[in-house]
Amino acid sequence: MTNTIMNKRRRPADKVLLFSLYLAAILSVALLIGIIGFVFYKGAGSVSLAFLTTVTSAVKQTTGIAGNIVNTLYVVALTILLATPLGVGSAIYLNEYAKPGRLVKIIEFTTETLSGIPSIIFGLFGMVFFGITCGFGYSILTGSLTLTIMVLPLITKNTQEALRSVPEVYRSGALGMGSTKWYMIRTILLPNAMPGILTGIILSIGRIVGESAALLFTAGSGFLLPKTPGGYLSKIMESGGTLTIQLYLSMSKAQYDVSFGIALVLLVIVLVINIFAKSAATGFYRGTKKEKR
Repeated sequence: MTNTIMNKRRRPADKVLLFSLYLAAILSVALLIGIIGFVFYKGAGSVSLAFLTTVTSAVKQTTGIAGNIVNTLYVVALTILLATPLGVGSAIYLNEYAKPGRLVKIIEFTTETLSGIPSIIFGLFGMVFFGITCGFGYSILTGSLTLTIMVLPLITKNTQEALRSVPEVYRSGALGMGSTKWYMIRTILLPNAMPGILTGIILSIGRIVGESAALLFTAGSGFLLPKTPGGYLSKIMESGGTLTIQLYLSMSKAQYDVSFGIALVLLVIVLVINIFAKSAATGFYRGTKKEKR
């Protein structure tokens, strides 16, 4: 019994490694708390109701980011609406329909290559193709289409991993009972893989909210709110600077108080989105567990 795992003597190297792992975890959490605390400390004084509900105007002597908040929500919503069906559909095809071979390897290699391209190159491509060739100009639509290409590999890869995590017995059991392949995918695979798919969407939203280089070339820097309710429908064809664009412009003008205020708003938006998406993923997981019982 002296050689069992329970009675095995710990060597000094094991203790050093365990201590290093705990230290790395503590430092990671401390860095996150430090960044959030510093941004809150520097930006809390700039955030007010007027800051969140007005736009910057020299005539009215106001400094606000309401237009940038609306533009950010437009870009996030439109990009996710475009990228999610493409990414999930591509993953389903690669994982469930495509036969292993050269074509699948080429598609997967292309997807991995896309995920490693710098965002500024996506911005140049989006400006030339969507902005000039397609005639969309500097607009929210141009920026959203560009970001769709950027986040597509992320959603596709996470969906593939989520589908692969579903036990193979689920597939064979459903098909053995006479279910069609698409019915099996729609009613069994996707519900069980939903937490992983939502994780990919959450990561994509984080990248969309924090993107600036690509949007600077495609969406422009407009910050005004539509003057009429009907203007919100046509806003996707207008120039729209997101919070990150306004943050960059404020820093370039040495408006540090405004910059930290925008950074604080960005942090809150990302935290709210992550909490909401995490709750949705947990709800899907619990619902799936109840159906299994």
